[in-house]
Amino acid sequence: MSPEARTAGTTGGPVGGTPPRTGSPEVPGRTAPGGGPLRYAVVVAGLLLALAAAATASLALGSVRIPPGQVLDALTGRSGPSPFRTIVLDVRLPRVLLGAVVGAGLAVVGAVLQALVRNRLADPFLLGISSGASAGAVLVLVLGGGAGLVGGVTTTLALPAGAFVGALLSLVLVYGLARTGGTLTSTRLVLAGVAVSYILSALATLLLVVAGRPEQFQEAMHWSLGGLGSARWDTLALPAAALAVGVGALLTLARPLDLLLVGEEEATVLGLDTARFRAAVFVLASLVTAVMVSASGAVGFVGLMAPHAARLAVGAPHRRLLPVAALGGALALVLADLAARTVAAPQDIPVGVLTALTGGPFFLWLMRRRPGPEGAAL
Repeated sequence: MSPEARTAGTTGGPVGGTPPRTGSPEVPGRTAPGGGPLRYAVVVAGLLLALAAAATASLALGSVRIPPGQVLDALTGRSGPSPFRTIVLDVRLPRVLLGAVVGAGLAVVGAVLQALVRNRLADPFLLGISSGASAGAVLVLVLGGGAGLVGGVTTTLALPAGAFVGALLSLVLVYGLARTGGTLTSTRLVLAGVAVSYILSALATLLLVVAGRPEQFQEAMHWSLGGLGSARWDTLALPAAALAVGVGALLTLARPLDLLLVGEEEATVLGLDTARFRAAVFVLASLVTAVMVSASGAVGFVGLMAPHAARLAVGAPHRRLLPVAALGGALALVLADLAARTVAAPQDIPVGVLTALTGGPFFLWLMRRRPGPEGAAL
């Protein structure tokens, strides 16, 4: 049963080799010119309005429907203590904000990964980063025994730390498996990411079985399927800080990311140390992903869909792309969570299930769209 229902009842392209030809489908974002400043401003304003409307709907709808006037009174403090006020401020508002933060973070990471590996199919979920972060978080849960402590450190810090280590190790493993003979192809990258993702999911389940703690399966399902039902005010600070720092840092790296789109050899000629740059950005992307997964579990395909939609709207330059991708990812996850809370109310559907149902067909369409030799092989 959803948290608000309970509350109402109680209180209310190849990388490292030859660069692809101009127009190759392996180079993201070649299809949209992006338009001028006016178009960019219109797109940003439209996304902000859509996000505000989605957030308002999320505060009003759910297993307990709240009149819009009551929502406004709760937000402005004009209403006294009531079940509606408790649901809006203590249950739904943290969940909406967490959904926006996680969606924005995953979308930004997805856009950056697609530039780093020059593969339109890359995202944190498909490359195994989310699964690695989930496995790391599950390991922390098992070691902590559900007591809230891991070596004297609260799970507020231990979960993101374990998720970061898992995400980084997963990324290193995928990259190492896919790179053969000094080159990295799209086929090997995606297949290695999928294989590592399955292996890590199986290892996480094995850890729970060996630990002999059946009660922790419910917590493990949270990480494997994704969900925002555990959102609280005290869980928002770390993801919000990771998003602000991560997006800020990546915006300063917009030009090097743009250089990677035209080819590794060209970027090197222009003075970019591509190996060192990739390693640094991979670590940053893993850190942001780990923090998001530690708060929401493994939510797939947001980092795949939002960047492509953003490129169609504003083009490929990352200084324009990253803010739009962040807004698009936030909007997508807020809407997905709204559907998760209302489709089968009062039960919550894991939001990762809904993003997979929409992202899976999008992945297949993207894989078949203008296929090159490797796209056909996939």
